Amino acid sequence: MTVRLCLYAALLIVVQPLAGCADDGSRNEQAVDRNVGADTDAAAPGGAEYDHLIVAFGDSLYAGYGLDQDEGFAPELQRALGERGLSVRVVNAGVSGDTTAAGRQRLAFTLDGLDARPDLVIVGLGGNDMLRGISPDQTRANLVAILEELDDRDIDAMLTGMVAAPNLGEDYGNAFNPIYPELAERFDVPLYPFFLDGVIQQPGLMLPDGIHPNADGIDAIVERVGPLVGSEIARQ
Repeated sequence: MTVRLCLYAALLIVVQPLAGCADDGSRNEQAVDRNVGADTDAAAPGGAEYDHLIVAFGDSLYAGYGLDQDEGFAPELQRALGERGLSVRVVNAGVSGDTTAAGRQRLAFTLDGLDARPDLVIVGLGGNDMLRGISPDQTRANLVAILEELDDRDIDAMLTGMVAAPNLGEDYGNAFNPIYPELAERFDVPLYPFFLDGVIQQPGLMLPDGIHPNADGIDAIVERVGPLVGSEIARQ
């Protein structure tokens, strides 16, 4: 883990500009309108009908930055779950550049725009907060608000976590890194601790920017995350 995080820290110098998009609410709503429903037609084996609706609610790591539409996290997760015999539709609600504050702002808009209540919302936000050095207290508060909104709507949630790069300092890391496990415990939701685990240190699995997974990287992530998602859906 230490080697992986040191490499991650070095890569942050290259990717700082990637955190600067989608700041205002109007751009977020346009992005959500474009992404919601941007999943594949094969929502279930043998047709467009499905038994379970999943929303992948996150930033560029979920949105499929730099990839073809069918290569991102949502469509690949949908395919993987289908291969496990689960009848699912996975909606891509990832918006590049989103912070937890931006995600909090657009959550209701996203949920209200769906044609059914989701069975599971996978929340993957916080990476851009960390890149910008936003106070971990703000990140935590925004994620709490997102999870409370889902709880109020009786929608199951899952978290995929992020870790602070060591170059942000020990104090920042000590405040940021516990957010995801502590909130997973507080809200009793499953957690995949680090979305890029096993991928970010592998150049062959990353885009040239060094921070976003390529198509093979997404496949590797889905191979790890998919069983956890599948278990949550199977128990419903």
